[in-house]
Amino acid sequence: MVYTFDDIKCKEIINIKSGRKIGYADDIEFDGCTAKLCRIIIYGRNRFFGLLGREEDIVISWGDIEIIGEDAILVSCECPPKNRKTNPLGFFRRK
Repeated sequence: MVYTFDDIKCKEIINIKSGRKIGYADDIEFDGCTAKLCRIIIYGRNRFFGLLGREEDIVISWGDIEIIGEDAILVSCECPPKNRKTNPLGFFRRK
């Protein structure tokens, strides 16, 4: 089956080792000499509306992709865990 980049960037990327949703594809890399796809890149989350930069990008090698399905892309890789703090009080700290 043939996919365009628009098709790929609309699919959720899920890690089958952890069962965690990684995100959506933001960019791809390909080798100019062989014209083969090398990696899918997921941009890091913005910090404070982008004023403080953003977190590290997640790069998934093409060899780590297990299945490209109709709704999702299943990958088998070691992705860094998300360090999102879940504070129900927002900016306020609990004592």
